[in-house]
Amino acid sequence: MIMIPILIMQIFLFPLTASLIMNNWVDSRRTIALQETASHLSSTIQQLYSSLNHATISAGTVTNKLDVPPFIEGYAFSGNATWRTPSDGKILDLTLRLMGANVEVTASVTLGENAEWKNSTLMSNSTYAGINAEKMSNGTIRLYFGS
Repeated sequence: MIMIPILIMQIFLFPLTASLIMNNWVDSRRTIALQETASHLSSTIQQLYSSLNHATISAGTVTNKLDVPPFIEGYAFSGNATWRTPSDGKILDLTLRLMGANVEVTASVTLGENAEWKNSTLMSNSTYAGINAEKMSNGTIRLYFGS
């Protein structure tokens, strides 16, 4: 008779605990997948900038079609970037958000003084998802999301 309340409590306690643990695990898995994608995008931006930032490269535009998944666990993601200018250069902070889930990550890219970021938004499920880099005749390199 004494054990009945304990048994009833366990009926409710174990499923609730298991649900909380699984939700935490799923969010962690999504965060890791989105962070890997953000790191890949930041690396791609760095490589585009470095490729165009050579004196032998003339003015022009380079488009990089992204090889990132359009969905992470069934969710599309969006991204944008903002400048942070410390005393020793320019840092571009790239922020990705998983749409429909409460997951957001940030990756940073260090670029030179001649870099510019054109305000733009990345949509992972767009057929035009990519990163563009324009080298101007004055040596400025403008980077942005788009096709």
